[in-house]
Amino acid sequence: MAGVARLMSLSHFNCRACGTALPSPFLDLGDQPLSNAFLAPDKVASEQRYPLRVRLCPSCALVQADNVVPASAIFDADYAYFSSFSDSWLAQCKRFAEQAIDRFALDGNSLVVETASNDGYLLQYFAAAEIPVLGIEPSANTAAVAQKRGVPTEIAFFSEATARALKARGVVADVVYGANVLAHVPDMRDFVAGFPHVLKPGGTLILEFPHLLKMLEYVEFDTIYHEHFSYLSLMAVERALAASGLSVYDLDCLPSHGGSLRLYCAFTADGRVASDAVCRVREVEREAALDNPDTFARFAARIGSLCDTFRTFVYKARSEGKKLAAYGAAAKGNTFLNTCGMTEADILCAFDRNPHKQGKLLPGSHIPVLSPDEIAVLRPDYVVILPWNLREEIQKQLAGIAEWGGRFVVAVPDLDVFAP
Repeated sequence: MAGVARLMSLSHFNCRACGTALPSPFLDLGDQPLSNAFLAPDKVASEQRYPLRVRLCPSCALVQADNVVPASAIFDADYAYFSSFSDSWLAQCKRFAEQAIDRFALDGNSLVVETASNDGYLLQYFAAAEIPVLGIEPSANTAAVAQKRGVPTEIAFFSEATARALKARGVVADVVYGANVLAHVPDMRDFVAGFPHVLKPGGTLILEFPHLLKMLEYVEFDTIYHEHFSYLSLMAVERALAASGLSVYDLDCLPSHGGSLRLYCAFTADGRVASDAVCRVREVEREAALDNPDTFARFAARIGSLCDTFRTFVYKARSEGKKLAAYGAAAKGNTFLNTCGMTEADILCAFDRNPHKQGKLLPGSHIPVLSPDEIAVLRPDYVVILPWNLREEIQKQLAGIAEWGGRFVVAVPDLDVFAP
């Protein structure tokens, strides 16, 4: 894999959380397209590619991609990611809403605000319990779906200016929620600075994000793409929150997205004491040296080996006349396929339930996206599960491939080929 772990002297970048000048990248995945920029077949010639490089801040330990793509180019009117196409994710969101209503004693006089609320996948459950909600979502097409669900949604990027405007209108929340959004923020300081304006004194800010520690442990390099500006640890997020007078008082460790953290945060002035769970994760991160450049150099080296193993499997299967397809046109899958150099000659198609992706081509690899209804027609010998975090859900959905002897393939963290 050309470019991985290559140290370079490149143009100057500052940390998006603390402003410190950043050293050279510890990881270079080459020039790649935006992972959610699915292509119409007649638009291949106009596809844009951008450098995909990752650096470690020596001051606050934030791991971050180079700031080379404006957010407006990513979260445009045709943004292709909709949260509601994963049954297991929706079930988790419903459980969380029920728990939050009970834990924070929410009722008809409360307000739940979600930043990056997407298609209303979470807030719909609060609204169904007659809890007032408000979503803040920059993508017009996903916001429109939420509004049709009866979830009030404003089309805007959350920022300090947005938060000030909301507060001026009397919008202050008992719970402010941000699931898998902090990593998507190009200006983290500005984003975090908005929370104190929309959070009530005594209220709780809840942030969820994939845990950097798990990304390193399980070689989840495919979660690196332009849409993810940052790769988050507790230590880095606590430092960013402290600058806005916020502190973490509790957390949950979640299995979602390969291993995530859910942080419960409040105003530092509220005086809440950090739980044992917070203290344990702090210690684990210190032991893992998540602020040490050597840790990330080792991670970069492991990526090359993983990609080599997958390419060897694919080329051998093709030489034997086997048909390979993929399932789940996920952003992480596009990073994986492009880093491995896969094309339609290697993987015939990718099946996906999302109709907004069907009929289009995966960015970079230009593999066509088809409806899962076509699986029984193509009858692939191998189905590569790209969203490995949904492995069990997809395995159940596609159990029918056993009819013709089809097998599943998962490549992260290690190559695993198995029967339904």
